[in-house]
Amino acid sequence: MQVSAPNRVKIYNLSAGKSLPEWLSDRKKRSLRKQDVDIQRRIELVQDFEMPTVSHCIQLSADGQYIYVAGTYKPCIKCYDVNQMSMKFERGLDSDVVQFQFLSDDYTKIAFLQCDRYIEFHSQFGRYYRTRVPKYGRDLAFHNNNCDLYVASVSPEVYRINLEQGRFLKPVVTNAIEVKCCEFNDHHQLLACGTSEGHVECFDPRSRTRAGILDTALSKHVEDLSLNGVPEVTALKYRGPLELAVGTSTGHILLYDIRSDKPLVVKDHMYELPIKKIIFHEHLDLVMSMDTKIVKLWDRTTGKAYTSIEPGIGLNDICVVPGSGLIFLANEGQKVLTYYIPSLGTAPKWCSFLDNLTEELEESSTATVYDDYKFVTRKELDDLGLTHLIGSNLLRAFMHGFFLDIRLYHRAKALAEPFAFEEYRKSKIREKIESERANRVNVKKLPKVNKELAQKLIDVHEGDADVTKVKLKAGRTLLKDDRFSAMFVNPDFQIDKESEEYKLLNPIVSKLDKAKQKHQEKLELKQQFDEIEDDDMTGRHSDSSSDDEHTWTLKDKQELRKHQFEQREARRAERAERKSRPKFYEMKDGQEYGKTVDAQKIRNEKKMSLAERLASGDDITMIDKSGRLGNQEFSFTMKRNEKEVHHENERKAHHAERRKIRRSAGQITQSFNKKSNFFMGKRKT
Repeated sequence: MQVSAPNRVKIYNLSAGKSLPEWLSDRKKRSLRKQDVDIQRRIELVQDFEMPTVSHCIQLSADGQYIYVAGTYKPCIKCYDVNQMSMKFERGLDSDVVQFQFLSDDYTKIAFLQCDRYIEFHSQFGRYYRTRVPKYGRDLAFHNNNCDLYVASVSPEVYRINLEQGRFLKPVVTNAIEVKCCEFNDHHQLLACGTSEGHVECFDPRSRTRAGILDTALSKHVEDLSLNGVPEVTALKYRGPLELAVGTSTGHILLYDIRSDKPLVVKDHMYELPIKKIIFHEHLDLVMSMDTKIVKLWDRTTGKAYTSIEPGIGLNDICVVPGSGLIFLANEGQKVLTYYIPSLGTAPKWCSFLDNLTEELEESSTATVYDDYKFVTRKELDDLGLTHLIGSNLLRAFMHGFFLDIRLYHRAKALAEPFAFEEYRKSKIREKIESERANRVNVKKLPKVNKELAQKLIDVHEGDADVTKVKLKAGRTLLKDDRFSAMFVNPDFQIDKESEEYKLLNPIVSKLDKAKQKHQEKLELKQQFDEIEDDDMTGRHSDSSSDDEHTWTLKDKQELRKHQFEQREARRAERAERKSRPKFYEMKDGQEYGKTVDAQKIRNEKKMSLAERLASGDDITMIDKSGRLGNQEFSFTMKRNEKEVHHENERKAHHAERRKIRRSAGQITQSFNKKSNFFMGKRKT
């Protein structure tokens, strides 16, 4: 859907978008619909609303339910059901259709005037009858009262075919060489015929006599035109019983009161193309006039332009849905163009969703942006030094500023701010450093007062899985709460860990051990080093950095390295002092002074083989039962540690306890083991 607003009137082109070729397979069409976003977003108001090459004529039935479209090539007609929003049927013809006329309120009866001088009558099942006219036909008009079909042809005669009798009647003879168009008035049934001499001849169908002649060449607008001949009358349309619109071959529309030969309004299309069709709007004082290039909507009384539709392709016919703003255009392309103008009326019932769609588009309107132009205010223009261009072609005034060519804007910006690129370069380097720093460990800035408490509120709750979300949120927001802000700012609120009250209330003084404190200090030092290094990198990348700044960063790095070296030396001295301190050991039962239990020795003894254990003889006891040779018994005693002995004792105590409290099932099974007594084949209880 494309939206345009000529003369501030919204016009929605519903047929805009890509169309799929007819020769593609259904599978290929489905795949293209899934892949192409433009095809997905298009609005297909009526399915397959197109012709093979060109559409010549389009009309809506009297009941408003069916749309007929005639086109080529191959010559064919298509009927569309608006309730189903799809094609009802398609019929092929022998030649192209010049014009067609509905003979009934629905689609069942219709007459087609073809370019090979034939008139085909179709019913709902297909072609009913075919007859030939003496001359090439130009237009059709149907008289409902006596079922006469009038054919305007390339001759002075207007042929009459009576559909009730099925024969030609005496034609209506004009004074012209050729009749271009004809039109009946629905109120008094006066027939108007437009001729090639610029005359409009009116006939009474009851007497078939001429009622009057209107000469359009007498109008003043003809004098201003440099024409060799007289403008032809190419279109006619009645509005009410007295008003008549006449379209000429020079692109003029003249509105007449049939009681006068002077036009009320003369409208010029300004394209000098023949007017093809004229339509009066039902509820508004608007006239729609169409030539091969444009459709213009203008005021009926003053001729003032209302809006226009210019699709950029040759137009052949127009059809307006009564009581709505929906317009169909037959054209020289495959698609039948569909336009919707909400200001002319609401959408028909069968496509009422168009109103909601257009309302949503109007609510979500965005500002127009031009890629090749830059919008600048007057202040920005002063900063650029381009105020002298006001009033020239280089500036286009718009609202509270001006539109300026983007190339001129960049050149003026470079001259007005020569160091703008350097600032832009520094900002990009700073953004790059910040993005790399985001991946590092962020050091949380803690307040100077009650630092340990603040760290506990931030870290301890985050590491505890049992803490609920409410407590976690309360701990995080406590530092930002104004009611407790003084506790982390005022030194009078510093917690004294050496006081007896604190020791009684907090048996465990702090959950932050020395390792965490050291880790925090390392992170702080690392952050300081990164900031200095980043400043150094920015200084190296920037050409405008001075030697003093470079010397300052080197001194900071040297001091930082010196501080780190002193910390490492302090840690080494602490470890050496710890080793030199006297060590105290706990003496166990059976252990001598200076001897310790070697756990590795015990593990090695358990891994020894049988031969190695026999050779050592520490844990082997030999018993001679009979005193005879070979009748001896060896028993091995495995050495176990205290943990294994403790587990063994617990297991034995558990089994002994289970044996005491268990219940035997003997009483239950006694009744099943007892034999039953039988007497005379029956069981005795």
